[in-house]
Amino acid sequence: MVAKELLSQVVMPLRTSDTGRDALNYMYIFHVRHLPIVNNEQLLGLVTEDDIMANDVDEPIGSYNLSLSRPYVMEDAHLYDVVKMTADFKMTIIPVVDYDDNYLGLITQDDLIHYFGNVGAFTEPGGVIVLEMGKHDYSLADISRIIESENATVLSTFVTSKADSMRMNVTIKVNKKDIRRIIASLERFEYDIKASYQEDEYFDDTLRDRYDALMAYLNV
Repeated sequence: MVAKELLSQVVMPLRTSDTGRDALNYMYIFHVRHLPIVNNEQLLGLVTEDDIMANDVDEPIGSYNLSLSRPYVMEDAHLYDVVKMTADFKMTIIPVVDYDDNYLGLITQDDLIHYFGNVGAFTEPGGVIVLEMGKHDYSLADISRIIESENATVLSTFVTSKADSMRMNVTIKVNKKDIRRIIASLERFEYDIKASYQEDEYFDDTLRDRYDALMAYLNV
């Protein structure tokens, strides 16, 4: 997935003649805190809520000093680059341009969330396991081999770590709802299980079985 495939079909850019008040109204309607300023097809910059509040809201935004000049991604930027740019600048939208420097559109945070929410790793039923380990101990091949030995498949992985730490967390989504055997296998290989999450259906069944067992005991 690349940037030009995620462009918003709703949020429109500002013109230099739009006032700060116009921009605030558009931000309120679209639930964003940033909007691009475009002259014909050229991206001029990005105006923020703070920029507007630091100026006269009834003046054209073309007269504003912008705190973010021209943050953008290229049309073929990978989804990960879009997410990184959004996080680095703490932006609610990210403009997209082509190689002729023409403005193509923008991507909103909601666009990113909806995309991730609809990919297979999130929609497929299964369980989640979080491992904690040293950075030098991480091997996805070894972890996958253990999981696959329990007739399960890794749907996705996500690695997080702090820059000043030699430890890391590895979040793994597998295609099995009941992950007890997988956890037991990982523990046999001395992996540290920090957390695990199973499908609600499994928990519902487990609680129902325990309730039935309790009622049977009380009726004895």
